[in-house]
Amino acid sequence: MRPPVTPRERSTPEPTPARDGANTSGSGPETASQSSSPSSSESSSPAHEPVTDLSDLPPVWSGRGVPAWPGVPLVVALALWAYAMRHTDVARLDDYGLVSALHPAFWAGLAVLTTGFWFTVRDARRPAAWSAAYVLGLLVVERATQAVLYPTPLYAWGWKHEAVIDHLLTAGGLQTADQVGDMAVYDQWPGFFAAQAALQRLLGVDSVAMYMAWWPLVSSLMLLLPLLLIYRTFTEDRRLIWTAVWLFYVANWVGQDYFSPQSVAYALHVGVLAVVLRRFGRSAVRRGRPRQAVWTVVLTVLIVTIVISHQLTPGMLVVCLLALCLSRRYRDWVPVATTVVIFLAWCLTAALPFLSAAMPDMIRSIGDLGANVETGYGATPTGTGAIATSWAARLLSGSVLLLAAVGVLRQRVLRHRAWPLLLVAAAPLPMFAASSYGSEMIFRVLLFMLPGAAFFAAAALLPKVRTLAADAAAQQADNRQAGNRQSGGSSRARRWGIGTWVPLAALLGGSLAFVPAYSGKDRINYFPPQEVALVRQLFDQAPDGSLVVAANRNYPDAYASYWSVDHYWFLDDARSHVDRIVESPAATLARDMAGVKRPGRAYFLLTQGQLANSEMNGQLDKAQLDRIRKSVAASPRFRLVAENSAGWLYVLKQSGGAER
Repeated sequence: MRPPVTPRERSTPEPTPARDGANTSGSGPETASQSSSPSSSESSSPAHEPVTDLSDLPPVWSGRGVPAWPGVPLVVALALWAYAMRHTDVARLDDYGLVSALHPAFWAGLAVLTTGFWFTVRDARRPAAWSAAYVLGLLVVERATQAVLYPTPLYAWGWKHEAVIDHLLTAGGLQTADQVGDMAVYDQWPGFFAAQAALQRLLGVDSVAMYMAWWPLVSSLMLLLPLLLIYRTFTEDRRLIWTAVWLFYVANWVGQDYFSPQSVAYALHVGVLAVVLRRFGRSAVRRGRPRQAVWTVVLTVLIVTIVISHQLTPGMLVVCLLALCLSRRYRDWVPVATTVVIFLAWCLTAALPFLSAAMPDMIRSIGDLGANVETGYGATPTGTGAIATSWAARLLSGSVLLLAAVGVLRQRVLRHRAWPLLLVAAAPLPMFAASSYGSEMIFRVLLFMLPGAAFFAAAALLPKVRTLAADAAAQQADNRQAGNRQSGGSSRARRWGIGTWVPLAALLGGSLAFVPAYSGKDRINYFPPQEVALVRQLFDQAPDGSLVVAANRNYPDAYASYWSVDHYWFLDDARSHVDRIVESPAATLARDMAGVKRPGRAYFLLTQGQLANSEMNGQLDKAQLDRIRKSVAASPRFRLVAENSAGWLYVLKQSGGAER
């Protein structure tokens, strides 16, 4: 039996690979000995004593075998993923989206990847590079699967953004302020689109559609560095850092990583938080006041980019920075003042036309919590698959938030040490009552809470962090116990006990649940090449001043030529008018489409994506949509222009003159 370890001995532990991911530069405000001691009074409190890392967590393997064993599960997992990609057919997706289409090898590979990560990250002697390799493997499996499987980019909104960039390149600018309408949020927040137009020209590609399928992987990689910087601000233990990163990516199912302004603005938002947390704490300011001007310039550039690119993210950033000011460690008002000034300057100048028109509705929505959970026509998951994937997403987010609450309660030392990160995690909650944001605010709140929530959720899966004095006292108490003579059996039990398998089960459950939460609605989001070809045929022949009528906007290139072609999506209309269309489809649609002046034409488009969106979101069912199409097909007032396996295109015959 070895002698008890004294606090003095434990205060100078031997270097271990667990420090490989540590912040040893001393440049951040929250290093191991400084993170919780902005004043002498704080540093004397037990909660701010130097702490152990998590080295009391025993490794599963002795490390005497093949040094590269962590690479074996990683290679096996990626091989299974590659095999699954070659044997998965997405030609016919059902209401479970990609979940039911994936080859079983995909699920086996994801399970192997998660298991290998856990047994690698929990071993203090493994270099942090192995954990990084597993996280990169996770990103490939999570975010590259759709790009590999689908021959066309996903998401109607991504295609919409492609149309905005096309207009910017074609016309040399976006619409002016006097054209406030459906596209005003793009006209008056053009930062993302201007950058993508420049990138398209730099790459020499015909369209951003050539690379936007890979954007989820790119935007997720953009988050990796700021996440690591944030987590290393509050802990030196690489196991906690990388487990938090893993949970962040697993729980980030909301889908805002697609080709969108939000994806870049969110990465910049996390980057601003990383700079503020590391460079604007009291200890950092005291150590390097002359350098604060440099970091203020960096923050200003990041904030300006956010403000000119997205509407919601600057507001979220303001509330997060204000929350940090509640901590004594971050009383520097420069970041929040800079954000507010730039945000207001943009809102009162370039964005004023849109805000003037939208402000009454925005004011009325304040405090309307029900709008964030509203169900009903067009907002209710319909069908077994849609309901199952919706619940998978809810359970995944709920589980991570519950784990975060457990981590806050059981990790007393981390609760004090990472108090600013806890504030940042809670700060977005008031936004839930500020606006419905098109019934999507609840998802955005979850997204902006996630960096902090993932950190404390990871802390819940790992052993308690203790101060050095408490750790030594506990060790002395253990050594006095008679049962300590059988330490070999105790060590094995601890090594293979609840601390190993329960966290592994949680990680496995989260990793597997990510797939239905993220890809369960791919029947809505995927547009096969035939659908893309049909829509492009429409816009290739539609003269300026034409009108396109469709059930909803869920089809590729729905906004192509939006500056010269009008659109009418009848399922967005009042339910009473939708009922009239269902009752007498051809006659009602013909009246709606009348009045288009030559040379414009009126087209009726019905595609696979529209059918899927209508059915799975509780608008019209398949029988009702078939009734509408058959009525139009049988009407002498419409002529079939084109059809294929993905849809139909009709044109309203014009009275007088030759019919083209």
